Amino acid sequence: MPTIGVAIAVPEPWASQLEDYRRDIGDPTAQGVPSHITLIPPTEVAEDLTAIERHLGAASGPSQPFGVHLRGTGTFRPVSPVVFVSLAEGISQCEQLAFALRRGPLAVELSFPYHPHVTVAHHLGDAELDRAFDDLRDFECSFEVTEFHLYVHEGEAGWQTRSTFAL
Repeated sequence: MPTIGVAIAVPEPWASQLEDYRRDIGDPTAQGVPSHITLIPPTEVAEDLTAIERHLGAASGPSQPFGVHLRGTGTFRPVSPVVFVSLAEGISQCEQLAFALRRGPLAVELSFPYHPHVTVAHHLGDAELDRAFDDLRDFECSFEVTEFHLYVHEGEAGWQTRSTFAL
């Protein structure tokens, strides 16, 4: 069964900047994970991917492009060893889009309440997580979200884009 995820890609030049930071700090999950805002978390699916693509296409239709403003850092500690870049704008639009996608073949149960963010450090020690929290506290960028992607996990190659859906 393939493992899929649905996400908004962070555009360049910020995507590479955040991916490089993640690798430099020693995040073992950084390789093969593009900078993104998750809409559907990693999920094993028995469904035909074509049916999932049809569902995503239909769900994307009513959605409009929207702005995202990333600013500063946050953390899920102590619940989960994650440091992330926070959304200062675009939260409700991400929530609405994620909710619209989590129906039909993607009606998945979430392990945690949905909180849009961009992970920058995961599965590291406290010192590295503290460093990431401090190093990126002044990170800031803004971009227009006009699309999202269906990703498929391809083993060593990591997450690969299978399809793109316009808003």
